Amino acid sequence: MTRPSDDRGLLLVHAHPDDESIGTGVTMARYAEEGARVTLVTCTRGEEGEIVVDDLRHLGTGSKLATEREAELAAACAALGVTDHRFLGHFEDSGMMGTVANENPAAFWQADVDAATADLVAVLREVRPQVVATYDDRGGYGHPDHIQAHRVTLRAVDAAADASAYVERGAPWQVQKVYATAVAKSMLARGIEAFRDSDSPGFFAGVESVDDLPFGVDDAVITTEVVGSERHFAAKMAAMRAHRTQISVDGPFFALADNVALTAFGVEHFVLLRGDRGPAVPPGDREGDLFAGL
Repeated sequence: MTRPSDDRGLLLVHAHPDDESIGTGVTMARYAEEGARVTLVTCTRGEEGEIVVDDLRHLGTGSKLATEREAELAAACAALGVTDHRFLGHFEDSGMMGTVANENPAAFWQADVDAATADLVAVLREVRPQVVATYDDRGGYGHPDHIQAHRVTLRAVDAAADASAYVERGAPWQVQKVYATAVAKSMLARGIEAFRDSDSPGFFAGVESVDDLPFGVDDAVITTEVVGSERHFAAKMAAMRAHRTQISVDGPFFALADNVALTAFGVEHFVLLRGDRGPAVPPGDREGDLFAGL
C-alpha cells in the first residue's frame, strides 16, 4: 500500500526508456511505495534502440520507434508507481560510439551541454530533491548517452545551487547526495555461475569471469545497497516487460531473474559521488537507504 507523501525527494536521470527499469526499478518502486517524491528524467526517446521482437521490427529506428518507446516508458512508470516523468528537452538517441547516429547534430552526445544543463537545472529547482541518481563517468558500459547524462547531471547539480547561474530557471536548490548506479561484480559472478552450463547463456555466452565483461563495479567500491521486497521485485519485472521492443521476456534479463531472482534483481547498488554517508553507517559498511543521514 502506498503511504502518504513525505518530504523526501529522489530524482533519477536516465539516458533511454528501459534504463530506469533495468538499473533502478526496485529503488523507484520502493521509494514510491514509501511515499517519497520520485521523479524520472529521461534524456532521449531511444530512437536507435535495437528491436528484439519480430512483430515490432517494422518500427525501424527514428520517430516511430520513439513514439512506441514513450508509450512503453509510461507503462513502466505506472508499474513502478512513479507518476512524475519528464523528458530532458528534445535530444535524440546517440547510438553507440562510432555509429552514424552518434554524429547526428540532434543526438544527445552532440548536445549543447549548457542548454541541456539549463533544462535539468529547471527540473531540479522545481522538484527540489535531496537525492539524485545517474551513471558514473564511464556511463556504466561506455554508452555515449550515459556518459553525457553523467556530465549534464553533475553540472546541473552544481548550477542548481548557484544563485548566479540560470537565474531564469527558478530559485536555487542544493542537492545533498548524488549517486551513480552500479552493477556489483559479485552479482555478475552469480549470474555467470548460474548460466555456466546453460544452453541459452544470453549475454554471458563465452564469459568465464566478470573480468571478461565491459561493465561491473568492484564490491569494495559500492557504498549503498537498496533491497526491495517481493512486491518491488514484481514491479521491476512488470516494468521491464512493458519495454517489449527492447527486452524479450525470453531473453537474458528474465532468464537471469529466474535464476538468481531476489538475490540479484531485487537488490540495486549505488556509489555515492557527492554528499556524506549516514552517521549511523559504520565505516566499511553499506548504506541501506539513499536518504541515510538526511
